[in-house]
Amino acid sequence: MTAALAVRGLVAGYDRSVVIDGLDLEVGDGATAVVIGPNGHGKTTLLRAVSGLIKPFRGEVELAGERIDGLAAEAIARKGIVHVMQGDGLFVEMTVEENLLMGAFPGGSWRGRRAALKRVYSELPAVEERKAHKARTLSGGERRLVGLGRGMMRPGRLLLIDEPSLGLAPVAIDAVYAVIRRLRSEASSAVVLIEENFTHVGGVADVVHILEAGRIVRSGPYAELAADRTVVETYLGSIAEVPS
Repeated sequence: MTAALAVRGLVAGYDRSVVIDGLDLEVGDGATAVVIGPNGHGKTTLLRAVSGLIKPFRGEVELAGERIDGLAAEAIARKGIVHVMQGDGLFVEMTVEENLLMGAFPGGSWRGRRAALKRVYSELPAVEERKAHKARTLSGGERRLVGLGRGMMRPGRLLLIDEPSLGLAPVAIDAVYAVIRRLRSEASSAVVLIEENFTHVGGVADVVHILEAGRIVRSGPYAELAADRTVVETYLGSIAEVPS
């Protein structure tokens, strides 16, 4: 069976600096893969290389069996990759609804924008409440929800989500992950979710990959890795804090 995403021997970075160094990753259809690891070891760079925001130095990236490495980001988006970036990338002087509509521009999604908006507002009532407000007035948690909502504005074969909990208060993190769990249960698209540690991913991960120094160094089910004392002490800090 063809994987939703297959990354082979990926080498990527910035200018002459290699950040991702020979990385291999495969994500099955409808599966959620969580990639965790320390800051600065290549998590965000991996997503940028997959979505075309940076061009890989070497290696292959396949979406449902089709090579996409080297294509422009716009062309990759049209093939069905939705990238929810770290920090969300909202247009701060545009309203929440205007930001959502920006997610419907690629490909033929514009025709279905009203139905897509209705779905986003149904799933995210807090976003609908703020739809007429400028993005600059939102809290961090609200911005993250709008970023996820924008990612819901068009059909996607692969959803890339970069550190959705970064910098948020616990109550906001809970709200964001509640949305991710709903997306995971309802959508047929595969998901690659980036986080720094294990704290919030137990309810969404089909498989967890640990990334260090630009390579995947360990992979397995969440329960298996969360039960490994060495892994937990390295990526969570205390065995007692492992989520149930």
